[in-house]
Amino acid sequence: MLKSYVRLALRHLTRSKSTGAINIAGLAIGMSITLLIGLWIVDESSFDHYAPDHARLVQAMVTYPIDNTGLTTDDYVCMPLGAAVKQYGNLFAKSSLVCNEKDRIIAAGNTQLSAHTLYGEYQLAEMFGFQMQKGSTISAKDPSTALIAQSLATALFGATDPIGKTIKVDNKADLTIGGVYADLPNNTTFHAIKAVLPWFNKANSYHNSESGWNNTNGHLYLQLATGVTPDQASQQIQALLKANSTNTRQTGLVYPMDRVHLHGDFTDGKPSGGRIRFVRLFGLIGAFVLLLACINFMNLSTARSQRLAKEVGIRKTIGSQRHQLITQFLCESVLVTFLALAIALLLTGLALPFFNQLAAKDIRLPWINPIFWTVLITFTILTGLIAGSYPALFLSGFSPIKTFKKANPLPRKILITLQFTVSLTLIIGTIVVFRQIDFVKDRPAGFSRDGLITIDLNTPDLQSNYDALRTELLAKNLAANVTAASMDINDYDNNTTPSWRGKPADMSPFLFNPINVTPEYGKTIGWSVIQGRDFSRDFTTDSNAVILNEAAVALIGIKNILGETIKFGDDNFHVIGVVKNMVSNSPYDRIDPAAFLGNGYKTVMTVRIRPGAPIHATLAAMQPVFKKYNPGSPFLYHFVDEVYATKFESEERIGNLASVFATLAVFISCLGLFGLAAFVAEQRTKEIGVRKVLGASITNLWALLSKDFLQQTILSIAISTPIAYLAMRNWLQGYQYHTPLSWWIFAAAGAGIIIITLITVSYQSLKAAFMNPITSLRSE
Repeated sequence: MLKSYVRLALRHLTRSKSTGAINIAGLAIGMSITLLIGLWIVDESSFDHYAPDHARLVQAMVTYPIDNTGLTTDDYVCMPLGAAVKQYGNLFAKSSLVCNEKDRIIAAGNTQLSAHTLYGEYQLAEMFGFQMQKGSTISAKDPSTALIAQSLATALFGATDPIGKTIKVDNKADLTIGGVYADLPNNTTFHAIKAVLPWFNKANSYHNSESGWNNTNGHLYLQLATGVTPDQASQQIQALLKANSTNTRQTGLVYPMDRVHLHGDFTDGKPSGGRIRFVRLFGLIGAFVLLLACINFMNLSTARSQRLAKEVGIRKTIGSQRHQLITQFLCESVLVTFLALAIALLLTGLALPFFNQLAAKDIRLPWINPIFWTVLITFTILTGLIAGSYPALFLSGFSPIKTFKKANPLPRKILITLQFTVSLTLIIGTIVVFRQIDFVKDRPAGFSRDGLITIDLNTPDLQSNYDALRTELLAKNLAANVTAASMDINDYDNNTTPSWRGKPADMSPFLFNPINVTPEYGKTIGWSVIQGRDFSRDFTTDSNAVILNEAAVALIGIKNILGETIKFGDDNFHVIGVVKNMVSNSPYDRIDPAAFLGNGYKTVMTVRIRPGAPIHATLAAMQPVFKKYNPGSPFLYHFVDEVYATKFESEERIGNLASVFATLAVFISCLGLFGLAAFVAEQRTKEIGVRKVLGASITNLWALLSKDFLQQTILSIAISTPIAYLAMRNWLQGYQYHTPLSWWIFAAAGAGIIIITLITVSYQSLKAAFMNPITSLRSE
């Protein structure tokens, strides 16, 4: 019985070559897109599942009031907390403090290179399931021993066994390699880390907890003991902070690492989403694209129903039951879907390299995974049943008496309208995503990034020779200005609690980013002084001066701030100026209060290249200058504008992927529309011939055949506009700083979809209109 159904299905497909090919092509593209999106969602959802006990991994966080208007949650904590939790083995099985994640110069013999590293306690590798290729994680308990990734070991030592060999970090710390671990997959927190440096090494300034309970400097990761809940652990963290910190308004908590990646945003101390919105967005896109492909199948199947009407009528007349006809048509649908699956797998395999590059992933088809095949086959059967359900019910319901009557076009019109409603919603969403990215990119920076480069003063030679370096760069006319600071201008990552006259006793902790700068800082970066004056070497007292940004002044609440004293730790600083807010951290969020202290503690040099000077030639001329004062390390630098651009990478990837999927969604819709236009033109061949004989022009005939499709497109615009508006308004509310929803976005998208519709149907319409009327009248 099944064989006969399949044989009939194959016969129908071969009799309808054009519509059959369009059906298979549309389904294959839709299924390929859905498969890619599904693999992406699995990769995102399994973030930090690499560790065997990932369900017990948590990160310590602190929530505190900000500006007395709400709560903010920060994953930076005070260093003494890491030592304190070790007393509670009944709650925390393992723990690791982590800080100073940055690029460092790693040297072994004559080989020098830059690698992303951090300082961390040895249990970090155990907790996060580092797979040791050689050596052991326990070796990192030694303050002179490091763990390195396999890729770094190969780059430094080739095929030689690196265990026991020595590396020099930043030309100052000699460390022995105690273990080599396999490079971590992309969907892990520490995938970029190529070396874990020993926490208790003297080069790590935070290892002895000198930063105190009132300053946040690093991260604390914990593995909960068996049976312990995050709530129980949070209570203990809170108790430790309450007993030791003077910041009484903070609340300690732990948050599961399984949720940090996708649900890492907090609002008023409660989880409020994060990248999960992208997962949901792509999930909807995948479902919509597959739905479009299924709609194509339904439309084209019902369109060719009149070709099958006689056969259906005859079979019903001789006694075929409706369930037999339904089974036949569903078999055809499932068969088409499996043919489409084979093509979809081929398309997915070909598209994966491009997709991985676009999404910054390393996704592969899990060919040998039985779960993958079980899900894929089930998904294919369901898709076939969904795609074929309406045609099967529609065709099997034909009355033998009505087989020669014209089919009702209303179902097809509804499906076409639904197709373009979905496509237009995707187009509008994609435009809004890119508008949001451009809007944030154009946010006033408060300083000039053009021509700025930063150099980490990460070696003793660079730090001790800063003044000589600065003098020579200026003397050789290689720089317009040079300065140094305690933090990179793109990453103010330290928070502290200052004091001032009239400060409320219960004010929030960790309010300020304190940045130590040399006197030339403002002139080098080009900030705007709006009150008072800039730092100057002419004033010896400026070593105890501070310049505040607008956010800091607003928080302090003193109207005439100049001359006031702000206390950081045990040191008093007098306010000499106020500068405009500068975007240094997340460009999507509010700007934090910042205090620029004039005592000149230096870890990062910032150089302003002379305007108009050739960049590459200038950098090449700088290299021997740095080599002269820092002979043991390569000249490494970063362009400030390029580093800032990386802050948009995630949203840009999402936007690029969304644009590709939206384009393919429109293509799938046009594919079906093209087939339907061909069918309609064929059905009206005689009518067209009669009209041409009676004097109808090409334009009249084109308008006649295009009118219905255009009406359905306009209806889809009316339906999709409010849906897209509400959806994108809710999406934008996830950002504190976001673009407005301008009317022209909807108008442009609507006009675009009308043009696409007219282009798609015009070929078939004009082809029919130009046909010789004699040929038209002779057609059957």
